[in-house]
Amino acid sequence: MKQASIIAIIAVAHLFSACSDRNDSGSKAMKAQSIPTKTSGKMKNLVSIVEIPTDSFQRATRFYQAILDVSIEEIDMQGTRMGLFPGDEGAVNVAIIHGAGYKPSSQGTLAYLNGGKDLQNVLNKIEPNGGKVIVPKTGISPEAGFFAMFMDSEGNKIGLHSYQ
Repeated sequence: MKQASIIAIIAVAHLFSACSDRNDSGSKAMKAQSIPTKTSGKMKNLVSIVEIPTDSFQRATRFYQAILDVSIEEIDMQGTRMGLFPGDEGAVNVAIIHGAGYKPSSQGTLAYLNGGKDLQNVLNKIEPNGGKVIVPKTGISPEAGFFAMFMDSEGNKIGLHSYQ
């Protein structure tokens, strides 16, 4: 049931992006904010879905599975390949994606992934798996924890956050 809800949300978001002009980011954001969750009728997070573009879907899948120690569910949505990251009910949905109109970039919006208890454990796996650490583990404050940034196997700049 939970996985079906995630797939439905991603499908709706994908259809919005496929049907709208990619340069019309303001109207897309408004449409995405109006997508309710199945359980509450209201979104629990301002951010609903994060799509990470890929040049090589298989390489990106291997990379993220290796650094995050997760299993990524692969689906095909009308010719677009998607790899769904695991997530709890009400969490932000994250997917790697390969299809027309998706191009990896080190510029633009920066998503931060949960680095677990200590993001250094994830950072240690970045370079051996084809990525590059660009900002090492850096303290923010005792209350806010730590952050780091890396380039993934596709050339996307991604952040990490943890409290230790």
